[in-house]
Amino acid sequence: MRAGFCVWFTGLPCAGKSTLAAQLARDLEAQGMEVALFDGDVVRKDVSADLGFSREHRHENALRVAAAARAVVERGAVAVCALVSPYRESRAQARELVGAARFMEVYVDTPLEVCEARDVKGMYRMARAGELEHFTGVSDPYEAPIDADVRVIGTGTPEEAIAPIVDALRRRGRE
Repeated sequence: MRAGFCVWFTGLPCAGKSTLAAQLARDLEAQGMEVALFDGDVVRKDVSADLGFSREHRHENALRVAAAARAVVERGAVAVCALVSPYRESRAQARELVGAARFMEVYVDTPLEVCEARDVKGMYRMARAGELEHFTGVSDPYEAPIDADVRVIGTGTPEEAIAPIVDALRRRGRE
């Protein structure tokens, strides 16, 4: 049986994390791997509906996803997680919880202006108008990874952005 692993996408809201995570999950499933996809918006509705967007709640949300990802990894499957997870400390604890050797942090480094242009829900506009508190990138900080395992730019095609992730997985012997 193949060892499980976790790919953790982080970046600003609307950076492309969910799109890239879904593409990677499809690609891995096409290779016969069992994949569990944890998308931030879905997790917020299903698992963390009781949490708000304060620093403490965002941290708790990341740890809940990490605990679920660990269960997936322990059974030999792949956890693909796409969360803003704006704080370095939360991501470090997620890595520790899953296991550093089985965790790959992918920073989707998309310029703020591109993220705002993609925002179909109008959340950036509401945050800038003061109607939305604790919005990452506007009224709450995003602590970009200092040493992400992979850094991709979320402005090209999903296939272009996924390529360095797949290469990194191959180098680790995971694909």
